[in-house]
Amino acid sequence: RFMSKLVIVGTVAFDAIETPFGKTDKILGGAATYIGFSAANFDNVDAAAVSVVGGDFPQEYLDLLTDRKINIEGIEVVKEGKTFFWSGKYHNDMNTRDTLATELNVLEHFTPVVPESYKDADIVMLGNLHPLTQQSVLDQMSKKPKLAILDTMNFWMDIAMDDLKAVIKNIDVITINDEEARQLSGEYSLVNAAKKIHEMGPKYVVIKKGEHGALLFSEGNMFYAPALPLAEVFDPTGAGDTFAGGFAGYIAKTGNISFENMKKAVIYGSALASFCVEKFGTERMLTLTDKEIFERLQQFKDLTQFDIEIN
Repeated sequence: RFMSKLVIVGTVAFDAIETPFGKTDKILGGAATYIGFSAANFDNVDAAAVSVVGGDFPQEYLDLLTDRKINIEGIEVVKEGKTFFWSGKYHNDMNTRDTLATELNVLEHFTPVVPESYKDADIVMLGNLHPLTQQSVLDQMSKKPKLAILDTMNFWMDIAMDDLKAVIKNIDVITINDEEARQLSGEYSLVNAAKKIHEMGPKYVVIKKGEHGALLFSEGNMFYAPALPLAEVFDPTGAGDTFAGGFAGYIAKTGNISFENMKKAVIYGSALASFCVEKFGTERMLTLTDKEIFERLQQFKDLTQFDIEIN
């Protein structure tokens, strides 16, 4: 059976989260974790996570990745180090959050190493990290990936914009939120922002709009995926990474990088992200079934399908 290799690069971390619904102690988090759990829902994808953790990171958390057939050879364990830690508090509208603590710990000196057997991966998903770290992963690939996807954030635009622009030249898809798209491009209109970002290199621009869905732009083509209106958003942490994992996982599974197929990937990403926010941290992603995903995709379809006579 055809197996498509997917390399996932990002943080594996501890998060402590506070929302209007409650708060957690240190729980499992990190971009690579959410991307991995999301991509694991696609059956013919051979995914490897590249990251770093400290000696304080529990084996049972690593087992959660391997249980989902995610290769962890590329997760370095620094025995005497401490795992990256992030703590944040969400406001009542759940769209704004305050970072209470960021402890880089072992992430500070992280040099990613892509396992030998994944250097020819078709799809590379570069989770949110320093742009030089993202570039170093691309440099390790033995052949140009079919699709390189990059996620980033305003923090890197503030402190490493030149490095970010350099790596953006070498990727195919960028996923960012609307504020970041505006900051990166200097354009307020998202249509114009996407145009500017295309000129920087990426053929595809995905702009995540949180509870307002996602936009996909490519060379004059445009597609909008709604977010499912949910009764309860419990914890938005990891939703963007879950979206990226669903997007990358679907592309890896299908092996098709046409605009039409990317539309479907955006819908899959949105559907998976809609589960992520239903519970704290990764909790909901760990119990997710194929049947639930199928039903949720159907809901997405029903949400936007309409027949209209245009005369």
